[in-house]
Amino acid sequence: MRIRLILLAAFLFASPLLAQEIIPDGDPDYLEDQFYVGLTYNLILNKPESVNQQNLSYGLQLGFIKDLPLNSKRNMGLGIGLGYAVNSYYSNLQVSELADSFEYSLLSSDLNTKRNKLETHLIELPIEIRFRNSTPTEYKFWRFYAGAKLGYVVGARSKLVTTEYKDSFYVTDIENFRYGLTANFGYNTFNIHIYYALNNLFKDGLQLDSGEDLTFTPLRIGFIFYIL
Repeated sequence: MRIRLILLAAFLFASPLLAQEIIPDGDPDYLEDQFYVGLTYNLILNKPESVNQQNLSYGLQLGFIKDLPLNSKRNMGLGIGLGYAVNSYYSNLQVSELADSFEYSLLSSDLNTKRNKLETHLIELPIEIRFRNSTPTEYKFWRFYAGAKLGYVVGARSKLVTTEYKDSFYVTDIENFRYGLTANFGYNTFNIHIYYALNNLFKDGLQLDSGEDLTFTPLRIGFIFYIL
């Protein structure tokens, strides 16, 4: 998966001409409908003190946004989209599958752990207020898009890999409905993307075996690439 992400990032960095290079014939009714691809580093905020992030927690998002101009100059608009995202969170939090529930604890050093992650797959609905200085004949422009993103987790999996064995299973203690604030800003193809979740990744009331409340607030920071 990491190799695929690296290849995708290299392709996008090497191909800025894919985005916003085609100049229309001065169409005053142009639209900024866009496909997007994003790569992020995923941070975990408000986590239990004993939980530490490990390795590279990454995210990949892609989708399409429909642009609805809000003024005659079309430099302000409303964007509504539909997309897919996968996010991985590497940490020392061990999830154990029981008969009818899950148990949460810290990884033991005796396990000789190679990788331990929680991975979520989501259908997402981005909603943005969009400011830009585009014109009917210029598609290289500065932009600032701010708004919210709604999501629904269609699958969450815990995966533990040690030198002796692998353990992988679906986790149903995830809060399926996700929502958070977003900001995207930059020039032409390459833009900074920030997402801050407004609800806990896990369902309320869960605890570690030590008695600490299990709280995870995702913060994702990375790049987003727009393709017309």
